[in-house]
Amino acid sequence: MSNKPATRSQPIGTTEDAAHPGELGHGNSPAAWTCVAIMLVGSLISCIAFAFGPSATIPFILGLVIMVIGLGVGWAMRRAGYGVGGDKLKNDGH
Repeated sequence: MSNKPATRSQPIGTTEDAAHPGELGHGNSPAAWTCVAIMLVGSLISCIAFAFGPSATIPFILGLVIMVIGLGVGWAMRRAGYGVGGDKLKNDGH
């Protein structure tokens, strides 16, 4: 192995990533929060059902269905303008 220090391809002062030149938004929108909240409830139901074993197959599948529904709700809200950069949101930068 070499004792040569690693070199940076960009100066230290730059904050932009070469692959993502603009603000990413980090998914902070009503659509993202609603999607995640619904999917967490579905995940909780599935995890609890999984702990009870084969006798709880129906609640396990119900939790999986709720997670898919959450994904659909998030997608629909994004299409309706409640996603990052959507026209229904007040975009003040934060």
